[in-house]
Amino acid sequence: QVRLVASGGGAVQAGGSLRLSCAASGGTCLGWFRQVPGKERERVAYIYLGDGPVVYADSVKGRFTISHDNTQNMLYLQMNSLKPEDTAMYYCVDDCPPERADLVGQGTQVTVSS
Repeated sequence: QVRLVASGGGAVQAGGSLRLSCAASGGTCLGWFRQVPGKERERVAYIYLGDGPVVYADSVKGRFTISHDNTQNMLYLQMNSLKPEDTAMYYCVDDCPPERADLVGQGTQVTVSS
């Protein structure tokens, strides 16, 4: 595993959308987790490359979509219908489940206002 750097965060109003990006490594499973200061990491989603399973946390199912661009080896997290409770620092990792990753790079802050 390597440390990945997430980007694309920002401040939006509830109901808005953001797309997070991450230049992936050669891992076979990529994922996103989020964390609020003082709280534990929370799984968001992960994907096994090569038509493997995709897993979403119940809290984001139906609103978030994880995807991987094979040609550019980029990992994305499309976040729609954002809620204030989605406010957190988001991290991408090349380990699954993502919330247990040992190597974590720079995250990107998502702030959703009501």
